[in-house]
Amino acid sequence: MQVPLEITFRGLPHSDAVEGKIREKTAKLEQLCDSIISCKVVVEAEHHHQHQGNLFHVRIDLSVPQKQIVVSRDHHDKQAHEDVYVALRDAFDAAKRQLEAYIHR
Repeated sequence: MQVPLEITFRGLPHSDAVEGKIREKTAKLEQLCDSIISCKVVVEAEHHHQHQGNLFHVRIDLSVPQKQIVVSRDHHDKQAHEDVYVALRDAFDAAKRQLEAYIHR
């Protein structure tokens, strides 16, 4: 990656474990495609739910030559993510699928 990975936490404290998981999943994307220019990941917790715990929103912005890949997974999607690791897994799986589609073009 030409630009260092950017990780932002909003509405929750910084977590070394979550950051480590993000770095691990980003490294796997880099193995898939070595032309990634930059990657920005935002992990956000929403606290305003009476019947559920915190819901997590993950956004991934990948820059590759001639394309910007954006993945956004939040509570408006098919399933709410009460577990930050599940939200990360789903977001990075979607990013991988989009990256594979980019490579095959």
